[in-house]
Amino acid sequence: MPELPEVETVCRGLRPVLEGRRLRRVEQRRPDLRFPLPPRFVERLTGQRLTRIDRRAKFILAQLEGGETLICHLGMSGRMLLVDDPSLPLEKHDHVVLETEEGRQVRFNDARRFGFMDLWPTEGLAQHPMLAPLGPEPLSNAFNGPALAAALAGRMSPIKAALLDQRVVAGLGNIYVSEALFHAGLSPRRLAATVQGGRAERLAAAVRDVLTRAIAAGGSSLRDYVQTSGELGYFQHAWAVYGREGEACPGCDCEPARSGGIRRLVQSNRSTFYCPRRQR
Repeated sequence: MPELPEVETVCRGLRPVLEGRRLRRVEQRRPDLRFPLPPRFVERLTGQRLTRIDRRAKFILAQLEGGETLICHLGMSGRMLLVDDPSLPLEKHDHVVLETEEGRQVRFNDARRFGFMDLWPTEGLAQHPMLAPLGPEPLSNAFNGPALAAALAGRMSPIKAALLDQRVVAGLGNIYVSEALFHAGLSPRRLAATVQGGRAERLAAAVRDVLTRAIAAGGSSLRDYVQTSGELGYFQHAWAVYGREGEACPGCDCEPARSGGIRRLVQSNRSTFYCPRRQR
């Protein structure tokens, strides 16, 4: 599933094409994605000017001048692809097409249909059922060591599971939690409640750093994710531990053949990668 860096990269690709532009045509090619599309979906979007493209956690938020916001989630395999020539044939899984007055298109392609779209009043956006429970944005001023420590206090789950809880911090997923824990030197098995003080400071800083570097690299392309241009992201080449079971981690001076190198374990039905020597 695309995580925060991938969604942020998509938003940055959409802004030059959609912000300030009016939708002259909207095509809905099926009645539903993960959920049914909103009533009168095409009618409510056609003719609207898109005033701003934002991101909240893993959600794309496209504000409309009429007072509603189009909420998009990419799900497991969703892609927002920019097409300059609207005469190009649609693909099988192009489910929604947004076309601007300039003739450029954004095609939402989702083979698995785990993504969704919704329309919600902009003034009450924070009350949307998918957005209301979310914790702080990890790249915002609201996220720091003390805030993270407070959110983790008393939690007896492993720190890996706690960071995947979107109520603790918004937008993190499996890849970037594994990477942040490595750079903070914290074991994914460590109880969340014990991440206080200096540990929380290190972890908050590591989360920021990993996400910032991933966004700069256009995200990580794993299976389906591509940027709006169709290009792959590149951060997968900079992973320290994720997907590298049995290899040496960066800066390691031991022999993987003897030590076993990076380990993999399953937590909450998801793979976690870590270095048992450097993460405590």
